[in-house]
Amino acid sequence: MNSKEFTAGLTELRGVRDDIKTVRKELEQLEADRDRRIKELGTYEKAKADRIAPAAGVSVLDVVALVPRLGPDKPSAPAQPEPVDADGQDAAAAPVQVGTLAPDLRRTQEQPAAADSDAALDEQLCAADEAVLAAAVDTTSPAGEAPAAEHDQEQPPATAPAAAPVPVPEAGRELPSIPAGESGDAWCAPTHNLASKRPNFTQQPRQMAFLDTNTGVLVHRDQTVRLELGSASVAELLSAVYATVPDSVERIYITAGDPWHRDADRYPFLRDAVAAWLNAPVPGWSVESSRGKDRLAGHLVHPRNPVGRWQRGDQHTEIRSVGEWFDADGAEPATVRDAFVLLWKALHRHWPDVTLMGSPSQTGRDLWSRTIPAKPGSKWSEGYPVMSQEIRGLLHATAGQGRTELILPPRVPTMLPRLVEFDRTFAYAKHTWACGVGAPQRVTAATFASWSEKQQTNALFAPSHWQIRVTVPDGWNHVGILPAPAAGDRAWYYPAEPGQTFTTWAGGAEVNLALRNPIAPWRIEILDGLLWESGTPLRDWSTKLKDAWASLQALASVHGDERQRTAAHLASRGVRSILLYGIGGFAQRPRITTNSVPVGQEHEIPAGAQIIGSDGERITWQRHNGFSRDPYAHPEWAAGVWSGARAALLSTKMREDNVSVGALHLPPGSVVAFRTDAIYTTADVDWPYHGQPGDYLKKGRIPEPFTGPRTEEELLSLQTLGRAYLAEEQEAGR
Repeated sequence: MNSKEFTAGLTELRGVRDDIKTVRKELEQLEADRDRRIKELGTYEKAKADRIAPAAGVSVLDVVALVPRLGPDKPSAPAQPEPVDADGQDAAAAPVQVGTLAPDLRRTQEQPAAADSDAALDEQLCAADEAVLAAAVDTTSPAGEAPAAEHDQEQPPATAPAAAPVPVPEAGRELPSIPAGESGDAWCAPTHNLASKRPNFTQQPRQMAFLDTNTGVLVHRDQTVRLELGSASVAELLSAVYATVPDSVERIYITAGDPWHRDADRYPFLRDAVAAWLNAPVPGWSVESSRGKDRLAGHLVHPRNPVGRWQRGDQHTEIRSVGEWFDADGAEPATVRDAFVLLWKALHRHWPDVTLMGSPSQTGRDLWSRTIPAKPGSKWSEGYPVMSQEIRGLLHATAGQGRTELILPPRVPTMLPRLVEFDRTFAYAKHTWACGVGAPQRVTAATFASWSEKQQTNALFAPSHWQIRVTVPDGWNHVGILPAPAAGDRAWYYPAEPGQTFTTWAGGAEVNLALRNPIAPWRIEILDGLLWESGTPLRDWSTKLKDAWASLQALASVHGDERQRTAAHLASRGVRSILLYGIGGFAQRPRITTNSVPVGQEHEIPAGAQIIGSDGERITWQRHNGFSRDPYAHPEWAAGVWSGARAALLSTKMREDNVSVGALHLPPGSVVAFRTDAIYTTADVDWPYHGQPGDYLKKGRIPEPFTGPRTEEELLSLQTLGRAYLAEEQEAGR
């Protein structure tokens, strides 16, 4: 470069400088306009920071900085002292041998002492979270969403006056019991000629397309196009998609946009808006009524992850939400497709005939069926027997899923010093080691009382489900341990008032924890029970899924391409959903059929149906159809997993670190909420984390004092803020 070239370069550089000034000024004006719009939106009564942030392209914390009222309420007075570090909190009573619990189990007046049995509890049963789509149209919530938890809370000072008693929820229903005598014993006989057997066929794959209804971007194979979707009605979507892709595409995954919520403001509930969207007229198409042996015809009306099924002559199609598999979190449709490809490859290493079906629960059950022993003469090669309809109904009514509880003052302080979210990683995979197999043994109160200490102990540590009368011990000052029925269908609460007595059903894992928790033993009276032989029907299946999950997790952390890292992460979440919802699918809910008729044709609504909504043009109805003869119905496995996971949420031992973790190892008064696999607490403890199934991951943290949540909606908003705060802290620490 010579002097002349240098001078010319300076002139050009000044021009670039001036262009930057112009663009920067324009950018500042745009940012000011954006901030003004954020503030305007923030004046809306129902505005949420986590809804505004992605629309504005900023973080939740940026929105809260502009509209402080969208953040957690700050105290007007100094916060109370922080709770004492709870890590390593020990039992109040000296441990004793398990055998000393027998007198209490025989319903004597002697109160047993606590005993540490975390290691044994870790061996208990299996897990689950959601029902598979049942015949016709199942309107139960898709499993999911497993879990997220949060909140933090301050421990009251030791000198604080005693708080007023917390009102006990009014009992809204009485749980069923097994009839006395031979009629009840007959329940234990499995359903005749119905068992889970290994299939002798391969599932046929269906072509898929991936559509973002916000942007109109559609991806099919290696083709990417942008569609004009109008108002994104079903008719407009199908018309636009099939003008672009071949009719052989049978499944359209919505990656973003939730078109079924477009008119949500017109309806009191999201479910009504979804039903109206699904049931709107689609010229040339009709609602799919049957498809060979496929029982999953018709629509699934779910508020967030609905499924719509239509047919046009011999052409069949369905529109589904990719949210059934994972939260795409803004990923482009091409990245979502890459995630499904990686998911298939990870599973193909273990199942050469793997086919990704419409939902993770369907996929999970199909993959499990291909692990059933096939060698003639081996145990269970003839299939795992399905429980009687009576036992399935009993488990459906008495075996709850994940624990969801929001704890309110006076059990927790009004002002919380901070909030920390601990979420168990891939939690249910930790509880699939052993499950109950074969016909159950009925264990009456008299039978249990006649057993020796060793027999009683062995029974409680085996796969089992017990009807019990429970008394909370005097002086108890922590969260409840055992679920009790509350008002509402399948609603539960967790009594914690000292001296409170209630009758309930619970799995062996939770009964053992109540007797052997690290604080004080609860009084348990056995009234009735079901006891199964311990087997490993889920072990091979869950081991393969855990391996696929671990390989995708590793790929997500080391791949050089950001898009592929994102795809691998989403695929690992897909594996989690397969296990989570696959186990939940074993629970088998009663079938619920949903459909609609035009106003004026109410005579077409079948007898026994319940009208659940109307938009002025069509009437939506649903009807309960009872339990089907499902060869893969095993609610005893789902119930065992749920019980084991709920117990581990309270107390479990990390053997490699020799550390006990869980809510009962936090200070009294510090637990604010539970959400399936997550604890929200004010205690910021340092629990070991190795990224293994069952480990507690610190997922969110609000470091400042604020008013605690009073509703589930407030809790979820705080969850979002806590995760944003923690992400910012971790980024600053790098």
